[in-house]
Amino acid sequence: MKKGLVFIGILVFSFAFISGAMAQDIKVGTLLAHTGPLKEFGPNIQNGVVLGAKQFGAAGLDIKLIHEDSETSAIPATNAAKKLVEVDRVVAIIGALASGVTVPVAESVTSPNNVIMMSPASTSPLITVLPADRGKDFLFRTCPSDALQGVVAGKLAARYNKTASVLYVNNPYGQGLAETFKRSFEKRRGKVLAMVPHDEKAAESYTAELRKALASNPDRLAAFSYPEHAKVYLKEAIEFFKYRRFLFCDGTKSEDIVKAVGARNVEGQMGTAPGTAGGEPYVMFSADYRMEFGRLPPLPFITNAYDGLAVIGLAAYAAKLKGLPLTSVNIRDQLREVANPPGEIIKPGEFKKAFGLLRQGKKINYEGAAGSVDFDENGDVITPIEVWKYSKGKIVTVRVEHVF
Repeated sequence: MKKGLVFIGILVFSFAFISGAMAQDIKVGTLLAHTGPLKEFGPNIQNGVVLGAKQFGAAGLDIKLIHEDSETSAIPATNAAKKLVEVDRVVAIIGALASGVTVPVAESVTSPNNVIMMSPASTSPLITVLPADRGKDFLFRTCPSDALQGVVAGKLAARYNKTASVLYVNNPYGQGLAETFKRSFEKRRGKVLAMVPHDEKAAESYTAELRKALASNPDRLAAFSYPEHAKVYLKEAIEFFKYRRFLFCDGTKSEDIVKAVGARNVEGQMGTAPGTAGGEPYVMFSADYRMEFGRLPPLPFITNAYDGLAVIGLAAYAAKLKGLPLTSVNIRDQLREVANPPGEIIKPGEFKKAFGLLRQGKKINYEGAAGSVDFDENGDVITPIEVWKYSKGKIVTVRVEHVF
């Protein structure tokens, strides 16, 4: 009787062990903003990752997600990243959002530990040439550099204005976007009258910064910040300075801003943001997102986060078929194999189809919800730039521009 019980116990333990191993092919962390100046964006961007993991589970690859809050701040984000890498042993981190968070996390945690960091939203040009990752190739992003967005923003402003000032968050994101915008705007005979930085931590008032930025009465004020900053200083600009001619960006593409300042005060005002290529991949993603979460908000980078997990999952499966341990290094080595041409096109949610093709020894090329995820040697991609506007309290797309 005891032997039988022992045997049954061994069987149960073995089954549980095998099931547990099968139920957790890889661990992936998210390091997104749920508090701090970008807190409006974090939950919906995280939903994009959650949707991708669920679809991979249905296709036969189980991804355990471990979520951490970056707090839109370098020090807490770095501590959270250390926990993900050293304690949770993730093979990759989806994040961060702010470039001012991604850069220090990559420099001090992910690149030194040979762990993939896949940012869906950090657009600073600095990331392309970050010294800590040169020759290591662990820092990727599924959003375009502001070397692209800044060009389109400058063109957009020059179409309607002769002068502009820039109020920007003083971190790699704000600095990079502001500088690229200035070059683009002045190349088109515009004149930037003032470049005024503000602290990354949200403040109660920005009247001192506004006084500098608006001193020469620019035709346009570029609001290159995050929602928690901009909803304060835009309201002050309107109420105290009687000024309401703004140019927005991805960081100020915000439903919270509309609520804070009132729809009529931003009616018709335009901005830029990393966009989506549209077409069938975006339609497929949108339908799946709505089915899972009920609404796809008009906020940036949800598609980019989904695409980040998609290429990590596909690369993990490709490594698994080759009999390789599912380490960050081995997954990294497969990323361009599954994301770049040549290969049969794989669209969002078609992971079971992708796995079948890989098992047959065929090449695949993932075309994402945001656009092509064709990584160059720096881990960068080129996706379209959206021109958008506030219209009747909503955020609507005006057009999509391709910059090459």
